[in-house]
This record gives sequence, C-alpha cells and structure tokens, in this order.
Amino acid sequence: MEKKSVFTFIKKYSLIGAFLLLLLTGCATNEPIDPDSANFFESYFILPFSIFIKYVATLFSGNFGLSIIVITLLIRLAIMPFMLKQMKTSREMQEKMKLMKPEMDAITEKYKGKNDTESKIEKQQEMQKLYQKHQLNPLSSMGCLPMLIQFPILIGFYYAIRRTPEIAAHNFLWFNLGHTDLILTALAVLIYFVQARVSLIGMDEKQRKQMAIFSFISPIMIGFVSLNAPAALPLYWAVGGLFLIFQTIISKKTVLAQ
Repeated sequence: MEKKSVFTFIKKYSLIGAFLLLLLTGCATNEPIDPDSANFFESYFILPFSIFIKYVATLFSGNFGLSIIVITLLIRLAIMPFMLKQMKTSREMQEKMKLMKPEMDAITEKYKGKNDTESKIEKQQEMQKLYQKHQLNPLSSMGCLPMLIQFPILIGFYYAIRRTPEIAAHNFLWFNLGHTDLILTALAVLIYFVQARVSLIGMDEKQRKQMAIFSFISPIMIGFVSLNAPAALPLYWAVGGLFLIFQTIISKKTVLAQ
C-alpha cells in the first residue's frame, strides 16, 4: 500500500461517513421517545440523553439552552483524550511515512509500467514487507477507535435534542430553540469552516491540498440540515465546533512540539 492509497482510503470513507450522517440527520424523526417501544439505540443512547438534558435544565431553572451547552462540553471533554491519542498516532504515522518514502519510491520505480497481475502482486508484497520492516499499519495507525466511540454518542445526543419536546417550548438568547434560526445556522457553518481550516495546521503542502476539500463538507452538511431543523441543533453544533477549534489548536501545539 502506498502513501497515496492511505489518503484515498481516508477520503473515500470520510465521504461515505458524511453521507450517512447527512442521511441519518435529514431523516430523523421529531417524535418523542416511547420507552415501551424504543429499540436498542433509542433505549441506551437517545433516551438517557433526553433524560439528562431535562435534568441538567432543572439545575439552570429550566434553561434548556444552557443544558445543551453544558452537556455538549461534557461530551467533548470526555472524548477529548481519544482525539488527542488519534492525533498523536496520525503524527507518528506521517513521520514514519517520510522515512519510508525513498524506499517506497524505489519500489514504485522498479515496477513502473508493469501492469500484469504477477508484477502487481510482487509490488504489493514488497510494499507489505516495507510496512512490516518499519512496524507500520496505515489503517490501524489512522486511529479509527475515537471515531467509533464518539459517533454513537454524538448521534444519540443529536436525536435526543430533536426528540425532547420540552426543548422546543423555550427561548435562549435571541432565538426559540424549537424554530429554525438563520443567524445561528450561519454561525454554526462559519465555526465548522474555521475548525476544518485549523485542522490543516501542521500538514505539509501536499497533504493540505489533498485534505482541503473536507473544509467544506462538514459546514455544508451542517448548514443544509440546520435550515430544516430547530435552533437547538445548530446551537449544539456551534458549541461543539468552538470546542473542537480549541482542542485542535491545543493538540496541534502539543503534538508538533514533541
């Protein structure tokens, strides 16, 4: 496997993940959760978050806006160690890839123009030996665990916001939590665009160009969904995005300083 294929893998499955997330959020129901008929995901992810949202709101005199902000920050703080681990692992992989590049280029040059099946197999075997020599597994080094851990948690919280009817009856700052708000939607889009650009800090020029397209995927997805969703959702995204900007800056400085 060559370096290029690693980024191809990231792009391919990140796009699939973004599409699935957009499909899930776009088709989400607003119906309150029925504990008696709830499925596994509703019972163990959505319902507990819905109960927690209402409980935290009572701590702030029924302020559901503050409840969403507090829980969003708690979730992000909880998964932050996993994200920092992922970034550290990714950085280590990049350093190893730089060391391996001369040998990878030599293998690529050796099989240049050879498109027969036997040559492709031999090239793949030599690449595999090179990765084993440097003790590098590109797929595991990408750190999928943080994504697997945070995905059901964040989606569960997302659905809990949509399916807790008490939220829609409250105002927060200048907007009603149950109605679409264009200003908050634009703010959430801007925040996630900034976050995506901040995530490119520290990458070399080639990597930045390869990953630049992702600066637009999340903001576009969030903007699209928020235009047809209650303001509680872009509030959740805006707070989470601001935290991610802070987390990314801190983690980039920490990792790059090592």
